[in-house]
Amino acid sequence: MSEPFSVRITVRGYETDVQGHVNQSVYINYAEHARWSLLRAAGITQTGLIGKGVGPVALETTIRYKRELLAGDEVDVTCAFEWSGGKIFRIHQTMRKADGTVAAELTAVGGLMDLKERRMVANPQDYFKELATDPSLFGF
Repeated sequence: MSEPFSVRITVRGYETDVQGHVNQSVYINYAEHARWSLLRAAGITQTGLIGKGVGPVALETTIRYKRELLAGDEVDVTCAFEWSGGKIFRIHQTMRKADGTVAAELTAVGGLMDLKERRMVANPQDYFKELATDPSLFGF
């Protein structure tokens, strides 16, 4: 199996809290940035999704913090989709410092919503396959 998609982020000072480490909400921003970076790399845009009448939705996010991230740290954020059929999918993400130390692990459950009907669509992977110029980034 190939390595999961990854994007490098440098921690900015304003993302830290009074203890000097990255604020908890910023981890979700990093994860979201990696997801949209994967979509872009696969050839999928927000405009393309809207054109198909769908939009991604987050249903659940679990974060396990392992080591702190400090201002100036470089962190690689991976992104791997897991397809199980039905209306949902899982996204597994690891945030790893440049020295290889795992800072956090994140698992998210998501889906695609029909923007007109306001309901989850069946088989969201079909939309991603159709829109992607590089569907291999989704593990297809």
